[in-house]
Amino acid sequence: MKPLMKPLRQRWTTRTLAAVSLLAAASLAACSSSSTSTSSMSGSATESIPAASFTAKPASANPIKIGLISNEGGQSISQPENREAAVAAAKYANDHLGGIGGHPVDLVICKNAEEPASARDCANQMVEAKVSAVVVTSTGEGDILVPIITGAGIPYVAAAGQSHEELTNKLAFMWSGGFPASIETMAEDAERAGMKSVSAFTIDIPAAVNGLKTFGQESFSSKGIALNVVTIPPGTPDATPQVSAGLTGDTQGAIVVGEGNLCTATLKALGTLGFSGTKMGIQGCATPTVVQGVGASSMEGLRVYTAAKTTGDDPEAQLYHSVINEYAPGTDISGYAYVGYQGVLGLVRAAAGINPADTSPQAFAAAIRGAKDVTLPAGGGLTFTCDGTANPTLPSVCGKGSVVATVEQGKLTNPQTEEK
Repeated sequence: MKPLMKPLRQRWTTRTLAAVSLLAAASLAACSSSSTSTSSMSGSATESIPAASFTAKPASANPIKIGLISNEGGQSISQPENREAAVAAAKYANDHLGGIGGHPVDLVICKNAEEPASARDCANQMVEAKVSAVVVTSTGEGDILVPIITGAGIPYVAAAGQSHEELTNKLAFMWSGGFPASIETMAEDAERAGMKSVSAFTIDIPAAVNGLKTFGQESFSSKGIALNVVTIPPGTPDATPQVSAGLTGDTQGAIVVGEGNLCTATLKALGTLGFSGTKMGIQGCATPTVVQGVGASSMEGLRVYTAAKTTGDDPEAQLYHSVINEYAPGTDISGYAYVGYQGVLGLVRAAAGINPADTSPQAFAAAIRGAKDVTLPAGGGLTFTCDGTANPTLPSVCGKGSVVATVEQGKLTNPQTEEK
């Protein structure tokens, strides 16, 4: 992935990043099915590795307190499955990986209701508990959480970041490139395909719209591609008028960013209007509910960009299912639960080289910065390195690239890792 030239403050506001992240999370939560054996990221089911075949390596030293802040309990969004997957990852690490440096992971859990007072309370609880690091599943309150936690010298880690503080703080570490990486990968794919004009259809939320008009247009324009941002009001049942107005004879690609209902309305409209160009979207646009609502023919060829590969015969996907089946049976993993799993197991892997005699926050930060090419859990082959080189303009981002799959006959197939 080519580094972007403008500083973060000129591209993203805190609210922009938070809205886009929560938008994706909400769509995944709302549209996920109840299955725990398959997800929408592949056309084939995933065979779990029998837990009995795991090598037993129980952690036996004194426990390490690790904070876990989960986005749940709020009125706007609540994803307990993220916490459940994170807890499962910790139990797996304690039983089979020797925890971290031989120390079992003792999770100190706080449920963030995704509003400032709740976020502030969770951050203060982490400081008071004197945890060695904090894992956050997903949040739009990063600019509140990060300064409190890192101000106490505690590393803040997550699968992906959204806010300014999450992406730039020296003690924050984001394992994957997140939504910015997805947009950049879309732009690179469009450039390879020779596109000159792309329309992005987004839910009409000011922060999300402004984000696409700044960061998205910058990513595409740097490659000589015009990006036309088209807004669609929330709850629109028929987006044909907006989609029709957003398509011209020159439009070669269409991007869809929104919750499940918007994805359904927009993709239906693209099918009705006979759009024959390339369709691109986030993982929330390829859930079973959206596929059912749109119809396989209108979904055909949709390219989906994410930071996880959770089905198929990929070893990391198999491990993900095995861990959930063993330690959190019944947890819905068809949507966004992988962020909790990635957050905790990513920390376990990144800190694997820590000195067992020193498990202080400072030692964790040093271990994370020194880890190279760490395998992203359930990441389809993506890796992360937290020395600030993955994206120099976003120093807290440790990963780059995306997992990209294509919808064929109503199912996502042939997911490929695109890491620049």
